[in-house]
Amino acid sequence: MSTNKATTVKLLDMKREKRNIVMLTAYDYPTARVAEEGGVDMILVGDSLGMVVLGYDSTLPVTVDDMIHHTKAVTRGAKETMIVTDLPFLSYHISTPEAVRNAGRLIQEGFADAVKLEGGREVIEQVRAIVRAGIPVVGHLGLQPQMVNQLGGYKVQGKDFAGAQRILEDAKLLEEAGCFALVLECVPTKLAQLISESLSIPTIGIGAGDGCDGQVLVIHDMLGITDRYLPKFAKKYAELNVAMTDSVRAYAGEVRDGVFPGPEHGFKMSDEVLQKVKEENGLA
Repeated sequence: MSTNKATTVKLLDMKREKRNIVMLTAYDYPTARVAEEGGVDMILVGDSLGMVVLGYDSTLPVTVDDMIHHTKAVTRGAKETMIVTDLPFLSYHISTPEAVRNAGRLIQEGFADAVKLEGGREVIEQVRAIVRAGIPVVGHLGLQPQMVNQLGGYKVQGKDFAGAQRILEDAKLLEEAGCFALVLECVPTKLAQLISESLSIPTIGIGAGDGCDGQVLVIHDMLGITDRYLPKFAKKYAELNVAMTDSVRAYAGEVRDGVFPGPEHGFKMSDEVLQKVKEENGLA
């Protein structure tokens, strides 16, 4: 392992030293390479791959096998970066032993460094058991995409007293259960800052403002790879969808017009060899 690779201990040090943590999603070898070469501290193989890579309407259809498949590709592309993989829907809800088994598969078969799961008090036993098995765990509170049907859509969480109180309490419970970091998604900025100040473990925000200890975005949103709806909390740093579409259109036009391939794109053979092939096959 590289001495520069982020570890659970190094992330705690970053929080204490007030150095912001950079996290980005990746789902395959090339995006993992881009993320690592861009200098991120952590890569999240998120179940968001269901929407941005597999074309589903939500994260719910994603399976453990899907997550393992994509994590293996990411770990081949980013060997010097901490890789955290999501436990997908129903992979940790049915029983604690099953939660440990599926978390173990992501580590043993997918080669992830840690796993992430959604929920608070209702998954505390699973978190404790996974940690006892020697697997680092990242928690996830606020908007929980796997609970989108129960939540009634993708909405900001914790705006009222009861909701804010529950998220804060759950954050403390997850820390006590052994989580080494916590993702806060779509919670008010001031609440996220309060939670961050109340915990010794780092918080990583997505739509949670600048009071968190780090930030995470979906790489397809950040690079403008897809033309899907861009959440309010996301920022585009490029318009790759436009560049990619224009490039494909140019390629298609050149093929149809006979411009591509040109002589420089082909390979040569001697006229003598060609003539011999023709004669051998009665084509001379």
